[in-house]
Amino acid sequence: MYLLGVLVVAIGVGLSIALHELGHLLPAKLFGVKVKQYMVGFGPTLWSRRIGETECGIKAIPLGGYVRMIGMFPPKPGEDERQLRASSTGRFSQLADQARAEAMEEIEPGDEDRVFYKLPVWKKVIVMASGTVTNLVIAAVLLAGIFTLYGLPTGTPTLSAISPCAPHDMTTVAQDKTCGPALESPAKKAGLQPGDTVVRINGNPVSTWSETTKAIKSSGGTPLHLVVERDGTRRPVTVTPVVRDMPTYTADGKPIVDAQGNPVTASVGFLGATGSVENVPGPVSEAPGFVWDGLSQTASVFVHIPQKMVGVAQAAFSSDQRDPNGPISVVGVGRIAGEVTEGGAGGALDTIGAKFAFLVSLVASLNLALFVFNLIPLLPLDGGHVAGAIWEAIKRGWARLRRKPDPGYVDVAKALPVAYAMSTVLIVMSALLIYADLVNPVRVAG
Repeated sequence: MYLLGVLVVAIGVGLSIALHELGHLLPAKLFGVKVKQYMVGFGPTLWSRRIGETECGIKAIPLGGYVRMIGMFPPKPGEDERQLRASSTGRFSQLADQARAEAMEEIEPGDEDRVFYKLPVWKKVIVMASGTVTNLVIAAVLLAGIFTLYGLPTGTPTLSAISPCAPHDMTTVAQDKTCGPALESPAKKAGLQPGDTVVRINGNPVSTWSETTKAIKSSGGTPLHLVVERDGTRRPVTVTPVVRDMPTYTADGKPIVDAQGNPVTASVGFLGATGSVENVPGPVSEAPGFVWDGLSQTASVFVHIPQKMVGVAQAAFSSDQRDPNGPISVVGVGRIAGEVTEGGAGGALDTIGAKFAFLVSLVASLNLALFVFNLIPLLPLDGGHVAGAIWEAIKRGWARLRRKPDPGYVDVAKALPVAYAMSTVLIVMSALLIYADLVNPVRVAG
């Protein structure tokens, strides 16, 4: 089961990469650009087949992919396109000249007008952005499917447990199994049972456990008139919650503590009943909001990536707990997938449906991460090529306004030193994340 979970996510990641690169390939071919390779993965080629003029294949290291289009870099301004010479003396200039030379060597007779750099700006943006947008579409489809078909864990007013006692010290409520009549919980006194569903409170219909607890906590010892459904029959029940000091929580469920770290309590009504958690499918109209929430959370991780990577480094070389909302590598994702499928997470992830939905959400999250990450306007990322195309449009537009000569194509090759630096940073980050995921992985609570 562990391997099955890893395999499901691995296939999902592989398909996501393949579709991302297909998002580049299709518009490039549509616009007439010659595409020499379409590859999923890096390193040695495991399998390939030529389809038309394009070699399609799978490589050994499944950590990405690429589409190889001819003429990604324009010739050096002022030089002939077919007689490019690497004559610069500076190291960075030599890198740019070498990249230009290699790009020109791929152009065969008759392909002069099938190069990427000659595309209009809007076509360049479409080619380079389509792969990233594909990841967003994949994530949106998967998340919308989870939201509308399987649903999200939602507290319902169907009672799952009844506390026998309501002690004055609420820290012992979980341990107290027997108590005198004076300390019996209001729910037990009223005869409520697990499986009962609270339908109405004081004449007002309730459909979620949060609505139920809100009425209970605000009762302040005042009798509540409930309508409870049991075995298909509705019956009235009057219950009087007792007032107890209970811990308080934030909107996202985190305990509120004071400056000394002690829990902040509040005097609220206590019934002694616990609602159940069920997966409730949401309406299609609310699916875009659910996808947007996921995208916003993913973007926030990238905004704080330097700070979060510091936390990853500290956890990797100490016993500090990993941030469950921090970045993880594909190794960490595979490990989580295996543990959840094997049953190690427990709790709400015990059912096959819950495990499958969780695995699908992992693949969706990875696609959201790929979408946000590739929007960074730096080479070698897609966002870097899009930024280059937009800068070309700005330069040409400004030249037209000033009635100046066309400045020509933007020399993207000049940004290669940034690309190499960015690649080095990515390699270091990936290595650190993989190490942290091996020695101090993120755990999933059920």
